[in-house]
Amino acid sequence: MASLFTGKILIVNNKDCDEMDTERELSQRLENKVMLLYFGSGECPRCQEFSPVLKDFFVRLTDEFYVERASQLVLVYVSQDETEEKQEKFLKTMPKRWLSLPFQDEFKRELESMFVVCDTPVVVVLKPSGEVISGNAVEEIERLGPACFKNWEEAADLINRNFLLAEDFDDMSLRSITDPIRRLKYKLDKKMKKEKRENEEEDAMS
Repeated sequence: MASLFTGKILIVNNKDCDEMDTERELSQRLENKVMLLYFGSGECPRCQEFSPVLKDFFVRLTDEFYVERASQLVLVYVSQDETEEKQEKFLKTMPKRWLSLPFQDEFKRELESMFVVCDTPVVVVLKPSGEVISGNAVEEIERLGPACFKNWEEAADLINRNFLLAEDFDDMSLRSITDPIRRLKYKLDKKMKKEKRENEEEDAMS
């Protein structure tokens, strides 16, 4: 499933907004998991009703407060928000384990076309292979809650990593000495972008 985002950046919804862009990072986070692509926005009335339901659904499957072992589930928010500020405002209310594409990434439009997204909210459920389990699981999530993950898990034929030997993870070693350099580059670009936005806001106020 990491192949869907090869060459892309995914942002972790944590305080530092960490960026995952290397093959190793994407593989560790996405492989052998059921993936949810959530097409929504913070201001869409229907999304405002559904997002808290999806948040609770995700937390109950992945938070150690509710489960002994987090489910093999990952969610990528594909923003339909009008501005980057509105996207950031919405994500601040959502789980820190959510991922998202950068606001300016045109790959969002490709995903909309790929999965025929005409309205929101839409939750596309994918197997690790990329095969679609559900084109829109919104109603299923609302009706069944966390119980529907069991159906997806069986359909996805997930490998139980509890039974994998240590040598099975050898491929997860650092694959390129350029990884830290690329990560630093993106952090610097991000810092410059933030400073530029702050300067523009100051100019607008003066």
